[in-house]
Amino acid sequence: MRAIAFGLAAAVAACQPSASNAVELGQSPAGLEQLRLTIASNGKKNPFTVEVARSTEEQAQGLMYRSSLAADRGMIFPFDTPRQASFWMKNTLIPLDMIFIRADGSIANIEANTVPLSLQPVYSEGDVAAVLEIAGGRSAELGITAGDKVDWKH
Repeated sequence: MRAIAFGLAAAVAACQPSASNAVELGQSPAGLEQLRLTIASNGKKNPFTVEVARSTEEQAQGLMYRSSLAADRGMIFPFDTPRQASFWMKNTLIPLDMIFIRADGSIANIEANTVPLSLQPVYSEGDVAAVLEIAGGRSAELGITAGDKVDWKH
């Protein structure tokens, strides 16, 4: 599902800032680590439960073939070293908001309502330490914009 910027497909370990409000939740039904994170926007903290795609294989699979994604769920793709990222929607059946996160936890940019099954790459604006995918349209619904902060445990 994912093409990582300029063909980079390194094994992923951990990334920069840590956050005290993130909670590990064990494994998802898909067998991935789960944790809670928040996106601080307009004085409000928006909680999400996300699956963590750490390995190259997990990142390649991403949210492919899933027919739905709950409003408070998502998937995060941490990188071992911040870099420009590029994702696509191959075999992804639902629209997603792709939130590109800098090493300091701030949002670099958001690509809202990505087109299902598209092979058109979506790029980060500059180097990022992670990409968060949530249900398409949720960023706008919650007023999440570039510059907002994502807090999570890495």
